[in-house]
Amino acid sequence: MTSIAEKYRHVCQQIEQAATQAHRSPDEVLLLAVSKTRSSAEVLALHQLGQRDFGENYLQEALDKIDALNDQAIVWHFIGPIQSNKTRPIAERFAWVHSVDREKIARRLSEQRPADAAPLNICLQVNISEEESKSGCLPSELPALIDAVKALPGIRLRGLMAIPAATDDPAEQRAALHAMQQLFQAAKTQVPDLDTLSMGMSGDMEEAVAQGATIVRIGTALFGPRNYANN
Repeated sequence: MTSIAEKYRHVCQQIEQAATQAHRSPDEVLLLAVSKTRSSAEVLALHQLGQRDFGENYLQEALDKIDALNDQAIVWHFIGPIQSNKTRPIAERFAWVHSVDREKIARRLSEQRPADAAPLNICLQVNISEEESKSGCLPSELPALIDAVKALPGIRLRGLMAIPAATDDPAEQRAALHAMQQLFQAAKTQVPDLDTLSMGMSGDMEEAVAQGATIVRIGTALFGPRNYANN
């Protein structure tokens, strides 16, 4: 069985190679380890190998891990759908939120971020493939959403996030990721200091890096198949 150290090393190598092939510095791409359904012990093992940033989808599971590992220098990212009645613990306990898809959520995070905390880094989630089952604003709605949230106190708009539709067609995969890269460039005309494009998972990380991703969200390639028994 491949150890977590070997998987981690392989993923880091994949990112480095993809960045080099895209004529980018590997330092421009952050590996976000998606630890949903994984145990605190698994998170700690990966953290001890040097991984700093971890992404969680399920709030209560995430809070349990944050409490269990509160003595570790981990940067926690919330990447799952956000219910409006669950924004306070997200605003209080996380450094990043990738899944802001409407003004109401952004305003609640802004109001509930503790005054003595650094601004909460947020990404606006775009439903780039326009799937009915997916969260995210439509591409056509993005400019208005940016205008509504860009100056809110307590949060800092960093960029965009997307989960393109799953496909085995490389051309479709590339097209969706390229469309996100174009949206990101357009968004920078509204907010010039945007610096984050969160896209790419275990199955499409290389193409995502080629299309400008600055954060790739990797779970399966690091931890193996999801373990829902822990959820």
